[in-house]
Amino acid sequence: MLDGRMRAFIDPPLNALGRGIARAGLTADHITLIGLVLGMAAGVSIGLQAYWIGLALVIGSRLADGLDGAVARATRKTDRGGYLDIVCDYVFYAAIPLGFAVADPAANAVAACALLFSFYINAGSFLGYAILAEKHGMTTERRGSKSLYFTGGLAEGTETIAIFVIACIVPAWFPVIAYIFTALVMVTAVSRIILAWQTFRPEL
Repeated sequence: MLDGRMRAFIDPPLNALGRGIARAGLTADHITLIGLVLGMAAGVSIGLQAYWIGLALVIGSRLADGLDGAVARATRKTDRGGYLDIVCDYVFYAAIPLGFAVADPAANAVAACALLFSFYINAGSFLGYAILAEKHGMTTERRGSKSLYFTGGLAEGTETIAIFVIACIVPAWFPVIAYIFTALVMVTAVSRIILAWQTFRPEL
């Protein structure tokens, strides 16, 4: 819901920083992989109950996730880079709930499973829509220039990062946070499925 609005604020500084990184010789793929490593390290840190370290790594990982696109815009966007970016994003989205489940299985495991369940359905609805949008020649830049067609929703990247940050700050709240966000993600997924049903209905 907030991703489109956030672009106006974060793109100018990210693009400036991305140009500097590109001049230093790093590629967008390098930054994507750095973000992946930081995201995995965040999940491990959370699993070890080092929540503040996990918080710093979550923020660092998402900064890298923003910077890889900025570097790509400063150099050359590639389909391989777009593919790598979305795969690494989903690895990150899985690593953080898994970390909380490991940190306190008795309190967090079921809530983490529910959240991962919603992420799985949402990913299917998102990627399926993107494939059909490409097939139909649909384009959008409401959330910046992307390799895939991005459909909006109630729960997007900005909201996901926010709930991960809050959970790192108050880890005892993770189950409540996870269940609430599971509901929001499911609303997003169902609304996207309905949109796809209407958009891609057979022509009469």
